[in-house]
Amino acid sequence: MLLAIDAGNTNVVCAVFEGTAIRGHWRISTNSQRTADEYAVWLISLMAMKGLKVADITDTILSSVVPAQTYALTKLCEEHFGCEPKRVGDPRVDLGIEIKLDNPREAGADRLVNAISARASYPVPLVVIDIGTGTTFDVVDETGAFLGGVIAPGPALSLDALHKVAAQLPKVDILRPASAIGRGTVGAMQSGMFWGYTGLIEGILKRIIAELSPDGSRKVTVIGTGGLVRLFAEESDLIHHIDGDLTLRGLRLIHERNSPRTENRTE
Repeated sequence: MLLAIDAGNTNVVCAVFEGTAIRGHWRISTNSQRTADEYAVWLISLMAMKGLKVADITDTILSSVVPAQTYALTKLCEEHFGCEPKRVGDPRVDLGIEIKLDNPREAGADRLVNAISARASYPVPLVVIDIGTGTTFDVVDETGAFLGGVIAPGPALSLDALHKVAAQLPKVDILRPASAIGRGTVGAMQSGMFWGYTGLIEGILKRIIAELSPDGSRKVTVIGTGGLVRLFAEESDLIHHIDGDLTLRGLRLIHERNSPRTENRTE
C-alpha cells in the first residue's frame, strides 16, 4: 500500500491507497515544531482504527510546501514505515507535465500535483481553484501543460489580518451571511469576506477563461478543491466540479509514474 502525504500551510493530510482506492485519510494542523515521532503516534493510531498496520505500507510519497515540516515527514516515512519517500520537487521524480512558467523552478509542489491530477480526470483546458491558506488558480492548457495561474490570500488569512490590524474588529467565522448589508460589525465583516471572495473568485475565473478561449468556442473546465471551496462554489456556476481528493490522487499518479512494478522497502 502507498502512504501519500500532502503538507500544506494549514494542514498535513495523509492517505493510504490500496491500488486506486483510498483506505483511509486523515488531517492534522500544520505545526513547524512537530517531530517525526509525534506524527507517527498520531498517524499509526488512526491507521489502526481502519485496520491498517505499519507493515501494510510498502511505499511513500511526499509533497510539502512547508520546508520546516519536510524533514520531519521524511523521517516519519524512513524511520517508522521503512520507506524513503518520493518527494515532489526532487529532480529524480518525473512529474510528466510540461511547465510553461518563465522560471519553472517557481512552480509550487501542491499546484503541480493538482494540475497533474486534474488533467487525468477532467477535460482540458482547465482551471483548478484551491481555497486554503492561500487561494490559487492553476491553469492547464489544451495541450496538458501547466501554464501558471493566480495566487491570492485565502479567506481565513485575510480575516485574521483584518482582526490583527484593526483593534475594534473581532474574529469572525467564515460563512454565508443572511444578507449583503450587515446590520452589525460581525455581519458586515462576514458579508465583506464572503461576497468579496465570491467576487474575487468569479472575476479571476472569467478573466482566465477569456484568455484560454478568447472567442468562447472552447469550454474551460473549472475544478474546486480545498477546505473552503464548497462554501463559495454554492454561489458560483463557474465551478463545475468539487474534488476533495484531487491532491491525494495526484500524488498517487506521480508515484505510479516513478515506480517499477515491484518496490523494495529500505532495510
